[in-house]
Amino acid sequence: MSTPQQTLPQGLDAAALDAVERAAQKHIRRRQALVIALRIAVLVVVLGGWEIAARLKWIDPFFFSMPTAIFDQIVDWFVNGTSQGPLLTQVWVTLEETGLGFIIGSVAGVFCGIVLGRNKLLSDVFSLYIQIANSIPRVVLGSVFVIALGLGMASKVALAVVMVFFVVFANAFQGVREADRYMIANAQILGASRRQVTTSVVIPSALSWILASLHVSFGFALVGAVVGEFLGSKQGIGLLISTAQGAFNASGVFAAMIVLAVVALAADYLLTAIEHRLLKWRPTPSN
Repeated sequence: MSTPQQTLPQGLDAAALDAVERAAQKHIRRRQALVIALRIAVLVVVLGGWEIAARLKWIDPFFFSMPTAIFDQIVDWFVNGTSQGPLLTQVWVTLEETGLGFIIGSVAGVFCGIVLGRNKLLSDVFSLYIQIANSIPRVVLGSVFVIALGLGMASKVALAVVMVFFVVFANAFQGVREADRYMIANAQILGASRRQVTTSVVIPSALSWILASLHVSFGFALVGAVVGEFLGSKQGIGLLISTAQGAFNASGVFAAMIVLAVVALAADYLLTAIEHRLLKWRPTPSN
């Protein structure tokens, strides 16, 4: 005989669920506060240890500088400007070169990755040449671009495009190849054309791969722009680093690196927000 199943009253069941949810939210807030506190602690220990080591001459401040000197250098650049002009102008020049290279390289990489991923013949023909081009150290091309395109923006954008293209292309190509074959077959059975299969099934399936590559590729675009400026430029953060290096100004080098880090973090935050907006359908990973 089966025994009657005991159930909690509806009010008590709702109250228990509400208590569990409040406890979970409290645990999340406490963990977030712990993470923030530990991050601040790590930063304080690293910067404080660096400052103490430099002041006590455990490390040579001429070569390694110190946090207070770096901070003073950044403030001086904001207040009095750099030798090439206002600091924000240098940041904007580098950001413009990075943005153009990132957009052009990403669009070209996505297009080529999808086309070659969907066409086996083209993939077989061009795969060897892509491997050869990808094996060339791309930073070395910066000198070629400076010679061919001059000291203006074009040479920096070209290097940034080359740095970005292969990263995005590889992810787009692999994302297309990893598309669900059963979904593609079902779409074809329902009468979808090749273009409709690509736009409605393949590209959405590869979107996670493509967006994941954008976080890395923006950093490569920034590297390409800065290296191009370092090799030869009239303005930009790379020229600022080169000038500080020529003057043996370690504080200037570190200050420029911090400015670049802030730009990269802001761009990564923006890309993350765009990714979350485009991939609302993706389930949140459990911890």
